[in-house]
Amino acid sequence: MKVIVYAIAKNEAHFVNRWVDSMQEADEIIVLDTGSTDNTVEKLKKRNVKVFEKKIYPWRFDTARNEALALVPKDADICVSTDLDEVFVPGWRKILEEKWLEEQPTRVRYTYNWKLDEQNNPRVTFLSNKIHNRTDYHWQNPVHEVLTTKKEEKEIEVPIILNHYPDPTKSRGSYLPLLEISVEEDPENDRNLHYLGREYMFYRKWDDCIKTLHRHLNCKNATWKDERCASMRFLGRAYQAKGYLEEAENWWQRAINEAPYLREGYIELAGLYVTQNKYQEAYDLLSKAYEIKEKSKSYINEEFAWNDAFYDLFSLAAFYTGHYQEAIYFVKEAIKMNPEEKRYQKNLELMLPYES
Repeated sequence: MKVIVYAIAKNEAHFVNRWVDSMQEADEIIVLDTGSTDNTVEKLKKRNVKVFEKKIYPWRFDTARNEALALVPKDADICVSTDLDEVFVPGWRKILEEKWLEEQPTRVRYTYNWKLDEQNNPRVTFLSNKIHNRTDYHWQNPVHEVLTTKKEEKEIEVPIILNHYPDPTKSRGSYLPLLEISVEEDPENDRNLHYLGREYMFYRKWDDCIKTLHRHLNCKNATWKDERCASMRFLGRAYQAKGYLEEAENWWQRAINEAPYLREGYIELAGLYVTQNKYQEAYDLLSKAYEIKEKSKSYINEEFAWNDAFYDLFSLAAFYTGHYQEAIYFVKEAIKMNPEEKRYQKNLELMLPYES
């Protein structure tokens, strides 16, 4: 089988060697450089990557990725789209090829560790699906671009892992205007509405956030409960930021009702209750969240639901409701996850005298 990796790049010289080392299990690596001013192109060529150069104006991620895909030979069996800040766990080619030959899919899903800690442990994980056949797919949307096809798909899950090591200095300044274009082009695209509302939240544009997320929830195609739950949670954050606490509480409760199998809604509402000294209500919610032991495999899952922040909040709610043993246990868990946080150690010292 012929496996081709293709990517777009701009000013990513510091990622080149690590990325090529990871991708060299493929038969060929192709990169479309969209205007690097560092030595990205030179470094890629030295590693025997096929590099093409073209500036995309006006900039759109889907246009750039379609241009890159067009460079992939027509006789490729499997196309693997990655970015230069991503790294496969070694052995991916053999696993991918075996499953492809066995099941003859058009596209595959795989584990994507979007965020890892300093010890390389996954912090935010979901399934991605940017591996596909050569003839049936094209990219769509100016940003948060997705692979689309007009043909019937056969998608399977393959046990390979792609890790993401992003450059924290890179700006996401283009995302907001590109998302606004996405919604203008396709006003009924529920996914783009959700992303745009979330982006307004990141920029603290609360009124735009609220308006857009209401549009998302009212969109007839917005039926995926996980994403609807996230929009409701973001509405809670927006209303809280504007000082409308009852409205915020209402939206977090609706988020819980929408997707009771996700931790995030319980925790965000519990956080509000802790600030209001409603510790019993917070304790009850966090107890329900704690019963949920598995993360979802979608991009919706958030780090705070599984890291030290959750255990810290639970320890406070447990302590102020008289569950001292639990409070001590949870603060110790928070310390294990984040030993550098001095407040956790101080809380533990205050709680220990209550240990029976």
